[in-house]
Amino acid sequence: MSTVSRFVVIVLFDGVDLLDVTGPPEVFSLLRREVGDAAGYDVVLAAETMDPVTTSAGVRILPDITLPEVASGPGRSIDTLLVPGSVELDGRGRVRAVTDPAVVGRVKALAGRARRVASVCVGAHVLAQAGLLDGRRATTHWSTARQLAAEHPAVEVDADPIFIRDQDVWTGAGISACLDLSLALVAEDFGEAVALRIARQLVMYLKRPGGQSQFSVPLEPLSTTRRVEDLRHHITRNIAAPLTVGDLAAHAHVSERQLTRIFKTELGMTPAAYVESARVEVARNQLESTDATLERVASACGFNTTDTLIRAFRRRLDTTPTEYRNRFRSAP
Repeated sequence: MSTVSRFVVIVLFDGVDLLDVTGPPEVFSLLRREVGDAAGYDVVLAAETMDPVTTSAGVRILPDITLPEVASGPGRSIDTLLVPGSVELDGRGRVRAVTDPAVVGRVKALAGRARRVASVCVGAHVLAQAGLLDGRRATTHWSTARQLAAEHPAVEVDADPIFIRDQDVWTGAGISACLDLSLALVAEDFGEAVALRIARQLVMYLKRPGGQSQFSVPLEPLSTTRRVEDLRHHITRNIAAPLTVGDLAAHAHVSERQLTRIFKTELGMTPAAYVESARVEVARNQLESTDATLERVASACGFNTTDTLIRAFRRRLDTTPTEYRNRFRSAP
């Protein structure tokens, strides 16, 4: 193993989520304990000034260095620029990611000096505002994914995975997923075996792949109209049926064109995409808790063939049904 420490800069700003800041350094700090070597990560917390930063939890954190000092520092290149996030409630009580233009500007400038850039949770909104996610696939916390997609149409937003890597830019999902993302970074730098040893120290699932779903997002009550709620329940109750756009439009007593517009407005996806996500969710539950064959799972969830089931899992979870069952099956 190399004896050169990797310089990691975590961006601090008022209102930042506490775990976004403290989780990754906890993972990185265990590397030296595990390998007994001087190599590892040199992590610094950088803010605009050296004044204490108040996090969303009310806990104050002292920066190690200022962002201007990092920007003007001679010689030392940044290995990983890590950007946490911050949220607020809008006037309707919904969670929204917030971005400070000054922070966005700093991140955009520093990203050019970093080997890779990573965001934690809603920090993806900062990367998107800085133009670093344009043309890339990215994830964020499920509660702000729709906002990210609406505000940044050049970003391919996927609300499902725990984390996504698109070349040298990594984005992570919410809250505890910062640990999964950090372990993935360690695995890339020092190998899977070292990352698994650190996971054991953290008493974490030894390897939760990036494709593992954050949450049953498509089945959560995201809609606001009774008509869409009825459609969602109709889909769940009839998951093995064909459930074509025509079938759903007839059930809702609207035209197919109007149905598509309703789904895009209320759920942020087409009817076909929602039906597929609902079927994958039911299939996941069956794979986790039953011994049913893939043929039976596919039939019960409306996929008809195992090939269709496999393609849906690859598209939605970046894994196969068999791999998913091997990792997450809870039945003996």
